[in-house]
Amino acid sequence: MTILIPHHPHFGFEVEEKGHSENDLIYNEGFVMPHANSFGHNFRDYDAESERQEGVENFYRTNHINQTYDFVKRMREEYGKLDKVEMSIWECCELLNNVVDESDPDLDEPQIEHLLQTAEAIRKDYPDQDWLHLTGLIHDLGKVLLHPSFGELPQWAVVGDTFPVGCAFDESIVHHKHFKENPDYNNPTYNTKFGAYEEGCGLDKVLMSWGHDDYMYLVAKENKSSLPSAGLFIIRYHSFYALHRSGAYKHLMNEEDEENLKWLQIFNKYDLYSKSKVRINVEEVKPYYLSLIEKYFPAKLRW
Repeated sequence: MTILIPHHPHFGFEVEEKGHSENDLIYNEGFVMPHANSFGHNFRDYDAESERQEGVENFYRTNHINQTYDFVKRMREEYGKLDKVEMSIWECCELLNNVVDESDPDLDEPQIEHLLQTAEAIRKDYPDQDWLHLTGLIHDLGKVLLHPSFGELPQWAVVGDTFPVGCAFDESIVHHKHFKENPDYNNPTYNTKFGAYEEGCGLDKVLMSWGHDDYMYLVAKENKSSLPSAGLFIIRYHSFYALHRSGAYKHLMNEEDEENLKWLQIFNKYDLYSKSKVRINVEEVKPYYLSLIEKYFPAKLRW
């Protein structure tokens, strides 16, 4: 089963490995921080002129206009039912083999490559934290929302940086200017610092923009995964760059959030900087990750 992204210019594209440069991640020598992304630019440079820049900004304009408080409530109610399909974690990994994230300015590789790159990079530096290896593998599995079986949601409702809805949109959010067209922007109920929330209420009480992060969090939580709270926190907030890169919205956090944020900031390095053209031997690492899946998840999950 594959995910079809209509008219996407990179769908199904196979990249040949042509040796390693200083910008590549070399797995057999541990994690090496690359100096540039796959297009030769700084990571997360949304203003760099590249073949993806215009498409990425158009993506965020649509995302910022449509991610409202009411929209997120509807999506959580619908997808929180977990009544779409039943499958294992590894089956979901394979389902993502032909997905390319249109919001990502750093890489145009299929998602299965990114999942394994992230997990293996973490494994090199944190060999005893097996829950963190598995978190790296599964953190983006919520992108199955793009598949017809899940309603074939548009990319703006699945990928991209996430942010709270129901309170003011912080200026650190990428392409913030486009929020001016969001109905909540001028709504006095939602456009103040605290909006629908209270100081220190905890991020679990805050609605985040809808996408793969929140969906995979719901899947893991409702299927009774035994991942530690830090793993669930990473899954839900790994795209919340306004928090873990800019320090925004800390006024909504509680003590548990503060502790989990430390792990998220560790994880973020591998999620972001492990993106490269280096291939992972899937069959070689598959037995290890299957053992972790068995340890932390039931055999079949409701999605």
